[in-house]
Amino acid sequence: MADLVLGGGRVVTSDGVLDPGWVSVVDGRIDAVGVGPRPDAVDLAGSWLVPGFVDVHCHGGGGRAFTGHDPGLAIAAHRRHGTTTTMASLVSRPIKELARQIEELGDLVRGGDIAGIHLEGPFLSAARCGAHDPRVLRPPDLDSVRALLAAGEDTIKMVTIAPELEYAVAATKLLVDNGVIVAIGHTDAAEAQVVPAVDAGASVATHLFNGMRPLHHREPGPVGALLDDERVSVELICDLVHLHPTAVRLAAHHAGPSRTLLITDAMAAAGMGDGVYDLGGLEVTVQDGVPTLAGGSLAGSTLTMDLAFRNFVQQCGLSMAEAVAATAGRPAQLLGLADQVGAIEVGLRADFVVLDEELRVQDVYRRGFREDRS
Repeated sequence: MADLVLGGGRVVTSDGVLDPGWVSVVDGRIDAVGVGPRPDAVDLAGSWLVPGFVDVHCHGGGGRAFTGHDPGLAIAAHRRHGTTTTMASLVSRPIKELARQIEELGDLVRGGDIAGIHLEGPFLSAARCGAHDPRVLRPPDLDSVRALLAAGEDTIKMVTIAPELEYAVAATKLLVDNGVIVAIGHTDAAEAQVVPAVDAGASVATHLFNGMRPLHHREPGPVGALLDDERVSVELICDLVHLHPTAVRLAAHHAGPSRTLLITDAMAAAGMGDGVYDLGGLEVTVQDGVPTLAGGSLAGSTLTMDLAFRNFVQQCGLSMAEAVAATAGRPAQLLGLADQVGAIEVGLRADFVVLDEELRVQDVYRRGFREDRS
């Protein structure tokens, strides 16, 4: 007997859309997937069933940063919006403080509440620091990198580096050799400075376009180099504030489903209202849902993955299959979790999002259990 059967809606699988389709769950995993009527199913008529979202770049939500008191509130806030797998992203701080933050998050990683830790700094360019405190930015010397790895005990999954910094290529090799994904971001590099880091193993563009030297027809810079390199997956903040729909569409079409990831880059204000918040010691004002520093620079986002999914399809013109790949399939592959999450396939974890005709969340299931979204 199945513990749960969902049916009657449009089920988006890696092979196409089952309409109507059904999914049965046993012991928290997908036991079978089929097409046609299923009388014992929870009826999803008129709805879409897609895999639970996987967010590889998220700083917080629900009024909490992952580095603050009760990070579980941030996890819960995004889970209500369909993110069933998330990474905890940390902003730039001194090495000793970052090491402490990493250690404090260790139990959440080992317990499966978060999929790992992403260090977005402090190895960033001061010229493109965005909402990172420029006073704590530094080159990625190998002793500092080793200290952070030791604090993480295999919980660090990704580190963002500006490739033009001293030691960047050596640090990239060290991190990759230790099983850590290296991303390129917050960089003022020319193309010639980006390529050696990719050759050394860097494989992600941290929020492409944002926090990096712009694309120019005589100097492609990081945008051109990363977008055009088949070895690199590109993150896109699809809130339509950080990126215009045309920029999203151009990047997604060029990179394709195998290299495009939607992220939130959300800070504590996600799922909350306007107000004043803290981001790594910097004061952030959120007005009309847009977080900015005193000087007007964007400071992360208040985006949730369901809105990113909806914008990608409705405003940027991508397909449902492309949206599922960008919010679940590709990020799961990047994290090495494709055998666990990221698709509606037999044997994978029963993480689902039920979306209505307008692609708004109706229900969220994690490990086969319906989440409380109140």
